[in-house]
Amino acid sequence: MDNLTHSVVGLGLGALIDRSVPPEGADDTQRVRTRMLLTIGCLASNFPDLDLVLTRLLEAPLGYLLHHRGHTHTLVGALGEVALLLGLVWLSWPAARQLLRTSRRARLAALGTACAGMLLHMSMDGLNVYGVHPFWPFDARWYYGDLIFIVEPVFWIAFGIPLALMVRGRVPRALLLGLLVALPVVVTFAGFLRWGSLAGLLMLAGLLGWIARRHDGVRGRAALVSGLAAALAFVAVQAAAMHAARDTVAAAIARLDPGERLLDTALSAYPANPLCWSFVTVAADAAHGSYHLRRGLVSVAPGVSRVAACPAAIGGPAGDADAGLAWQSDERDDLAHLHDLQATNCHFNAWMRFARAPSIGAATATDARWSPPGSANFSTIDYAGLASRPCPDPVPDWGYPRADLLRQP
Repeated sequence: MDNLTHSVVGLGLGALIDRSVPPEGADDTQRVRTRMLLTIGCLASNFPDLDLVLTRLLEAPLGYLLHHRGHTHTLVGALGEVALLLGLVWLSWPAARQLLRTSRRARLAALGTACAGMLLHMSMDGLNVYGVHPFWPFDARWYYGDLIFIVEPVFWIAFGIPLALMVRGRVPRALLLGLLVALPVVVTFAGFLRWGSLAGLLMLAGLLGWIARRHDGVRGRAALVSGLAAALAFVAVQAAAMHAARDTVAAAIARLDPGERLLDTALSAYPANPLCWSFVTVAADAAHGSYHLRRGLVSVAPGVSRVAACPAAIGGPAGDADAGLAWQSDERDDLAHLHDLQATNCHFNAWMRFARAPSIGAATATDARWSPPGSANFSTIDYAGLASRPCPDPVPDWGYPRADLLRQP
């Protein structure tokens, strides 16, 4: 997820825990605890992305592909990050240090917020098509949720509206609420959201505002709980829609080429829109010694929203399409070519520890999750130009996403 979303969710987490724990004895002490838990929640929800400083260990693009969402996005790494974060709070914040010395409930709340923030970061990153490998070193495989777009305005509204309503000053509260409403409107005009999605977001904002006004007491907990429930419900709806999209694509592949074995369908969600999905499939054709990549768009409810109506700014134009599915591109490559590159080019071999949909050109290779064959994206590697250079080091031992196509597991 993007760091704006991580920050808003982390702040909401800190506020919810603060309002779920009995208050401190004095107002001054309570204010320190509230600020401390908000700070810990926000930082913990962003801390795993400190691995961006490690991307310089390898030449682009391998540094970013292999070290971002790397060791700091694992459960083992999170233990050290929790200790580091709480240590920094202890050393740099005298008032918080005094509170932690004297209040057991503040210590438990701080520890819980730090741990929950780290887990939320990894879990939210695991919801999208990029993936994580949280169980390293016991399990080095990538895990992909394929559920949520990397920038999701539902989370902005679900956590941002209750937080903004807790701001005491009338002017800053109005400014924050206006910003939270304006952002979805802007991205709708930019073509990233459908008007129906915008209407749903505004309805959620209004509902959370009503709950905060009608049901929140002094501590303001009801709207936060409702926002969390709305976020979880959205994830559940996305999960059901994702499975429907995957089944639709698998059935279409079986009709097109019954001789192929479908290995994977990488799905990319649309923001605040469980109906529209872009996808890339990876299939093996044993009879011809090749593998096949197909890209397209799918609508899980074409009677409600045809695939041609999906926002073009996300998945690209639908082109020739029926009501529910549009094919955008396809590409075949020899398995022997893939195996030869892995065996003879150590840069390509390292890249295959990330690539889930490897599209191989004459001199470059690209993960087709983010662009059609023949176009570059942040994953594109010039494997031919790197062939004469020393092998990359250090290369993390992540599992090969396409071990099913390679000679080694």
